[in-house]
Amino acid sequence: MPEIGSVVRCRERDWVLMPSRNDEVYCLRPLAGADEDIVLVSRQLSNLAGSRFPGERVEPSEFPLPEAGDVRDAASARLLWQAARLTLREAAAPLRSLGRISVRPRAYQFVPLLMALRQSPVRLFIADDVGVGKTIEALIIARELLERGVISRLCVLCPPYLCDQWEQELRQKFHLDAVTIRSSTIGQLERRLPPEKRVYEHYPFFVASMDFVKTDQNRAQFLQCCPELVIVDEAHGAAESSAIPGRERQERHRLLRDVAAGPDRHLLLLSATPHSGIEESFRSLLGLLDPQLGASGPPDDDPAFQERLAERFIQRARADIQGSWEKDGHSFPQRQSGDAVYPLSEKYRELFRKALELCGEIIRSGASLQENRQRCLHLGALSLLRCVMSSPEAAEAALANREARLGALAVTDDAGGLILDETAESSGRQPGDGVATPAEEGLILNEIVEPSERQAGDGVATPAEDSKRSVSSREKALIREIRSLARDLRDSPDDTRLAECEKTVRKLLKEDFSPIVWCRFVPTAEYVAGRLKSALGDRANVVCVTGRLSDDERRAVIDDIDPSSPRVLVATDCLSEGINLQDKFNAVVHYDLPWNPNRLEQREGRVDRFGQKRPVVKAVRIWSGDNPVDGLIVRVLLDKAAEIRNTLGTYVPIPEDRERIAFAIANALQLGADTASSPQRRLELQAPSIESLMRRWEEDASRAGQARARFARRALQPDEVEAQLKAADDVLGSPEEVREFLLSALQRFGVPFKSPSQGAAAVYRIPPAGLGELPGPLKMVPPVPKLLAGTRDWVISFESPTPEGAEYVGRNHPLVTAAARYLLEEALAGTPGAAASRSGAVLTRAVSSITTLLLVRARYLCRDARMPALMEEVLAAGWQGSPEPSAWLGPEEALGLLKRAEPSGNLAPEEKQAWVSHALQLLGGSREGPAWDKLGRLLEERAQQLAAMHAGILSASGAPGASPPVLSPQRPPDILAVLVLVPEVSR
Repeated sequence: MPEIGSVVRCRERDWVLMPSRNDEVYCLRPLAGADEDIVLVSRQLSNLAGSRFPGERVEPSEFPLPEAGDVRDAASARLLWQAARLTLREAAAPLRSLGRISVRPRAYQFVPLLMALRQSPVRLFIADDVGVGKTIEALIIARELLERGVISRLCVLCPPYLCDQWEQELRQKFHLDAVTIRSSTIGQLERRLPPEKRVYEHYPFFVASMDFVKTDQNRAQFLQCCPELVIVDEAHGAAESSAIPGRERQERHRLLRDVAAGPDRHLLLLSATPHSGIEESFRSLLGLLDPQLGASGPPDDDPAFQERLAERFIQRARADIQGSWEKDGHSFPQRQSGDAVYPLSEKYRELFRKALELCGEIIRSGASLQENRQRCLHLGALSLLRCVMSSPEAAEAALANREARLGALAVTDDAGGLILDETAESSGRQPGDGVATPAEEGLILNEIVEPSERQAGDGVATPAEDSKRSVSSREKALIREIRSLARDLRDSPDDTRLAECEKTVRKLLKEDFSPIVWCRFVPTAEYVAGRLKSALGDRANVVCVTGRLSDDERRAVIDDIDPSSPRVLVATDCLSEGINLQDKFNAVVHYDLPWNPNRLEQREGRVDRFGQKRPVVKAVRIWSGDNPVDGLIVRVLLDKAAEIRNTLGTYVPIPEDRERIAFAIANALQLGADTASSPQRRLELQAPSIESLMRRWEEDASRAGQARARFARRALQPDEVEAQLKAADDVLGSPEEVREFLLSALQRFGVPFKSPSQGAAAVYRIPPAGLGELPGPLKMVPPVPKLLAGTRDWVISFESPTPEGAEYVGRNHPLVTAAARYLLEEALAGTPGAAASRSGAVLTRAVSSITTLLLVRARYLCRDARMPALMEEVLAAGWQGSPEPSAWLGPEEALGLLKRAEPSGNLAPEEKQAWVSHALQLLGGSREGPAWDKLGRLLEERAQQLAAMHAGILSASGAPGASPPVLSPQRPPDILAVLVLVPEVSR
C-alpha cells in the first residue's frame, strides 16, 4: 500500500497521495494541482481493478527527473522555484493557515492566534479597538484550527446586517465556501439539501443571523448541529443584566449559554465595547468563556482573577499597537477631527423656541401620570425635539404623524400600544440598542427613526399615554405652527445647517476626500441627499442608504459605487456598526450629532480602521453654537469622549445606557420643568446629573487605563511573532518575493507594466492591451476578463494596507496562483519554449568551482494526536565539484547562490546540455546512491528544524510543556530542476 505523501499513478497520470478522513477512498492530488483538482478513488474499486478497469488501480510511481533537452538560464530556474513555492497549500510553515489566505495580516493580528493555540478548547474574547481588525484575527484562528485538524466546521453568529460582510470575508480572504442563514435565505438553502439533511449540518461553514437562530423554531436544531467553532460578532448585544431589560438580549444570551455548554466547543467573542459600565453585563459574557470568570465572587483587582481573565481576554488600543508593533505607522490612518459651526437663522431660532415650548407642554400635561409614563413622556419629548431640529423634512414627518394621532386617539390593546414584531431579524433592530418593551414603544415615528436607533419614547408618546393625559389646545396649535415653520425652512437659505453641510462636503471633495454624511432620521438623510445631488450635479456621485432598503439592497448600492470617481454617501445609522466602508470612503460628516459618544465612535470607525488606504481620514461635526442642545452635547459628551481618547489612546464607552443619558440631558436643559419643581422632578425620574455622569466616566477611564497593561498581552514580544512570520515567509514566499515572481512572469509572457517612480506610492500599472499578451488560460482568470473589456489600467500593489486606488496582490491572488500553477505545469510537461525550465546552466562569477544546484520539493508527514497531515516546502540543495562532488551545500547556502547567480557570459547550447547531463549522471536516475543518501540526511535535519519551529509557535503563545510534532520526510523528494553554475575562469 503506498504511503501518504508518495507519488502514485492512477488514470494514466501521476498524483500525490494525500491524507483522507475516509478510510474507504484514496485522496489524490495532481503533481502540480490544487485542492480543487483533488479526486477520490474507491479503495475497493482500485483493488478490484483488473483488465476491465486498469486505469483505476492506484500504484506506486516516481516523480520524473529533469532532462537535459531544453536547457535555460538561472532566471528560468528562479522563476520555477518561485512558482513551485507559490503553489504550496499544505505548506510546512509553522503557521499553517498562511498558505490558505488572501490577506497579509500584520504581526499584531497574530497575537490572538498565539493565545488560542495554548487553549483546549479555545475560549477567547477579542475586544480590540474599533477598526483594529478583529474579523481578520478571528478568522486566522479559524483557518489555523482547520489546517491543524482541530475543527472541520465553523459558524459565525452576528447581527443580520453583518451577515453578507462576514460571508464575503470568509470566501474572498480565507477561501472558505460559506453560506448565509437568515430569514431571507433559509428557503433557498433548504431546497438544496440532500434528503434527511438539516441546513445546520449540511453546510460546514456558514454565517447566521443570531436573531434568526435564537428563535424557538430554529434554536434547538442549531444546537443539535452546532459546529465545533462558533464566532460571535458584536457579542455585547448578547450580554445579560438586570439593569438592561429586554427579551431579545435574554434570548441571545440563552443561545450562547447553550452553545458554550458543549465542553469541547471552541468559542470566540468579538466586541469593541465589551464593558458598557455595567459589571453584571460584562461578567455574563466572561461566564461563557469560563464559569469562574462569570461568578460575582472575586473583585476586579484580585490578582488571581486578573491572571485568569488575561488568559481569555485581549483588549488593545491603537496606541498599544502603534507604539510596540507598528512603529512605521502603516496599519492605521491618522484621524483629523474638526467642527463646522453654523449660526441659526432667525426662522430656525423660532422653530427651536417653538419646539422647546411644545416639549415643555407635553411634559407638564403628564405631571399627574405614574412615574414610568412620565419617563416615556420625557423621552418622547426629547425625541420630538431631535426630530424637529434635525431637518425640516424630519420635523414635518414627525409632527404630521403626531397631529394625526392626537386628532383621533386609537383604541389600544391592554399593553398600551401597538405591539411590534419582537423578532429583531424581521424588524431590523440591532443588538445593544436598548430597545424597550412593546408597551413602551407604542406607535414609533413610522419610518422616521431607524429601526437600529429605536428606543423607549421614540414614539413621542404611546396612545395609552396620550389618552391618560389632557392634550391642550395649545399643544395642537404649537404642532401646526411648527409644521408651518418647517415647510418654510425646507430648501431655503434659512436652513443654515444644510448650507453648512453643503459647504463642508464641497471642501472635502476639493481636498480629494470621499465623505459619509451621517444622519439619525430617514427623512433627514433623504432630504440632505437630495440637496447634495442638486448642488453637486455631475461633480460627484451622491447615494443615499437608509433602513428603507433591505440588507441586500444596501450592499448592492454600496457595491455599485465607483471608487475611482468623486463620491458622497448619505446614510443613517443602519450602516454605522460593523460595516466596512474604508475601501470607498475616507471622511465622515456628522449632520446629526449622536447623543451617545459610542455611536460617534462607531460612525468614524467605518473609515478609520485597518485597511484604510489613505494616511489621513477626516471627521467633521456640524453643530450650532446658538443651539443649547448642540452645545451641551458637544461640550459635555463628545468633547469629553475625545479628551479621554486622546489621553488613553483608546475609546472608553460612556457608563450609562441611552435612556439615562437622555434624562441627564433633559435635566440639564430643565426641559418642561419650572425652576421651583425641577429638583423634585429630577428625583422622581431617578436620572443622573451631568456631573455624576462625568464622574463615573472618569472613573471608568481610569480603570481602562490600568486594564491596558493587563490585557494588551505585552508578554508576547513583537520580535517573537515577527520571527514566526519570517519562518512562514521562508517557506511560502514573502510579499517582496510575490512581487518579484509576478513581475518576472509578466515579463516572460510579454506583458508590459509601468513601475512606480521614486518616492511615489508603490503601485504598478498594467494597460488592458498588455494583458492581452497573457497565455490563453490566464486570460480567463479574474479580474483579467473584466480588465480586457475596459479601458483603464490595472493598478496593483504588493503592500498591505494597499495604496488608494490599487488592488492588493498577495500570494493567493487569483492571477498569482494561476500563473504559478501554469508555469509549474508547463515545466513539468516539458512544453517546448516554456517560460520556466527544469534544467539550466549559466556562466557566472558567483562561484569559483563547478556548482550544481537542485530545486527540491519535500513532503513531510506530520503525526500528532489528530489525523496525519501532509506538509510541503521547496528547498534548494546541491554540491560543489566536478567530476565528483567535493562538498555539499545546505539549503540556505544553495538558495543564496540561486538568488544571486547572474550570467557573466554566454554558454553554447551544447555546453549547457553537457553540464546538465553530467549533473544528472552524478545524481543518478535510480533514486539510490550517495547523492540521494545525502539528500535524505538533509531532509531529516530539515524535518527536525521544522518540528522545532512548530513547537516554537506554541512556546511563543506561552503553552507550558509543548512537545514538538513528529515530522517524517517522504523519500525520495521531488527534484523539480537542476541548475549548473559554471565559474567564468573554468570556461
